[in-house]
Amino acid sequence: MERSLIIGGILTLIFLLLIVGAPIKPFRFVGRLLVKIVIGALLLFAVNIVGTQFNFHLPINVGTTFVSGFLGLPGIGALIVIKLYILPS
Repeated sequence: MERSLIIGGILTLIFLLLIVGAPIKPFRFVGRLLVKIVIGALLLFAVNIVGTQFNFHLPINVGTTFVSGFLGLPGIGALIVIKLYILPS
């Protein structure tokens, strides 16, 4: 194929996406996912602030942030129980 034909096809697809619009649903999903991750990190940060008075710390990493973000307060509770009773430190 010629380069001009490939470039013309790509430009046509971009033009059609601009006119018709890209599907919004995947962008909403990614946005909600990012919001939940940020909320999970903030919840872990709040637990660590309160936990410093009791010599308690939950690590803020990808795994704990996902658990706290998707499960919310029950996820935080589960992480605290796991830290206190299952993982001795």
